[in-house]
Amino acid sequence: MRRKSRTLTDRELDVMKIVWKLDTATVRQVHELMRIREPKVAYTTVMTLLKILEEKRYLERTPQGRAYVYAPTRPRAEVITDMVKEFVDRVFNGSAQPLLLSLVKSQDLSEEDLDEIAQAIRESE
Repeated sequence: MRRKSRTLTDRELDVMKIVWKLDTATVRQVHELMRIREPKVAYTTVMTLLKILEEKRYLERTPQGRAYVYAPTRPRAEVITDMVKEFVDRVFNGSAQPLLLSLVKSQDLSEEDLDEIAQAIRESE
């Protein structure tokens, strides 16, 4: 049996992006926004995704009338930082250097981008 992951799947991340953007959201609101990119997504699928995110403790829900309102439990930046750390651990055995070198070499970075990266490196020393 496959172990349940605490990290976010692509669809879960899509849902989280919507909830972060709205601050709080109902199933209906998330469903309507998800249908822009994925027109055939079912309402029940969105409801299941929100339930999973609540179980993983990325969301909390509060009753509001006949519906539930979902709110993020962690800020977007914190979740993304954790996802990047997990990726570096899994793919690069915890060393960020190969990832950074790969990104710098494979991306079309402007001088401004490179200066910002260099500044961040200097500040971290």
